[in-house]
Amino acid sequence: MTKFDLDSLSIEELAALRDSATDKLAEKVAARQAELEAELEKLAQYGKVAKKSQATPVAKSKKDVTKTDAASEDVSRAA
Repeated sequence: MTKFDLDSLSIEELAALRDSATDKLAEKVAARQAELEAELEKLAQYGKVAKKSQATPVAKSKKDVTKTDAASEDVSRAA
């Protein structure tokens, strides 16, 4: 890996380095994502197919679940 003396680089050189690093990172992320998707397809043949989600699911706290359960019971009793 090349070592850079960042203090000696001009603003233009630093910006070019940043752009180069950003491009390389995006390239590596895309390659890894393709690898993971291929692995997921292989694994899908063995059972339940995992859904692709765009966002990470947020776990509910136990207090929220308890309140939801209690509200459901109240509604069922009222009916």
